[in-house]
Amino acid sequence: MIAVAVNGYGTIGKRVADAVSLQDDMKIVGVVKTRPTFEARRAIEQGYPLFVNCAENMPAFTDAGLKVEGTLDDLLKLADIVIDCTPGKVGIQNKPIYKSAGVKAIFQGGEKSGTGDVSFNAMGNYADSIGKDFVRVVSCNTTGLCRTLSAIDKKLGVKKARVTLIRRGPDPGNSKKGPVNAIVPNPPTVPSHHGPDVNTIFPDMKIMTSAVIVPTTLMHLHTVCVELNKNASVDDVKEIFSNTPRVILVKASEGLTSTAEVMELARDMGRTRSDLNEIAVWDESINVVDGELFYIQAVHQESDVVPENIDCIRAMMNTVTDAKESVRKTDDALGLKKWW
Repeated sequence: MIAVAVNGYGTIGKRVADAVSLQDDMKIVGVVKTRPTFEARRAIEQGYPLFVNCAENMPAFTDAGLKVEGTLDDLLKLADIVIDCTPGKVGIQNKPIYKSAGVKAIFQGGEKSGTGDVSFNAMGNYADSIGKDFVRVVSCNTTGLCRTLSAIDKKLGVKKARVTLIRRGPDPGNSKKGPVNAIVPNPPTVPSHHGPDVNTIFPDMKIMTSAVIVPTTLMHLHTVCVELNKNASVDDVKEIFSNTPRVILVKASEGLTSTAEVMELARDMGRTRSDLNEIAVWDESINVVDGELFYIQAVHQESDVVPENIDCIRAMMNTVTDAKESVRKTDDALGLKKWW
């Protein structure tokens, strides 16, 4: 049984902790918070041992009536691996702590690619992370692009990909960020960082990306154009996506006309926190014209990287060496689409 610690019990951390707890080959030994928030109280209610990042912050938890088991240093003594879900650019500061404790660590996409020995995508480069000490799971947007583009590349070959990312502003639970009434180029330069990030998984893929942020909180949306190496029909592409793990086809003709309805679908499916771990590709958006493939996909930024973190644990701990086997185990435990 792999002993897993989660440092940062927020948007991603609490989802990862729940996902770990559903696996039959790993367990949560503790989660870390910096402040006595409602999430810290919920962690205790969920049965997760609560730790604080440093001793100086412990009195605040005691004053709030929250039982703390110790500090991050104490937790690391119990763990085989820690999943760092702290805010962007904090993970790199924590890396020396993990290294000193002799604990493997997974970082999130908010960190620079060099934070880990390699970047990770389960169906893209699983083998590269086997036995590694430090690995970075790529961001929600990069994960979404890797899933669909790698599926197309394996069957049809990607000569070049051009992607426009329409990014949500803050997450739904964040009331302090915007934009409120603007469309913001992010960044104002082209390419955006997303294409180079895809190249940390697929170094030879030619991809150009640009991105804007819009006043919505639910999901990201990507419009994708791919020059193909092989001739293909629309039905060929739909078959590929239908048989790709962690990708689903949704139909506007069935009322799924926007990201709002896609999130409503997740609610109707009974998903915890209304999460959609899969990438949703609009069926009607798929078209092939003169050797170019076009499609539109939606990415639930709060949850699509969660199963990737689970697979990354197995790769780094060298308990499962086959990507498909790990993905099957993870998806079965999380109740995701059966694709095998």
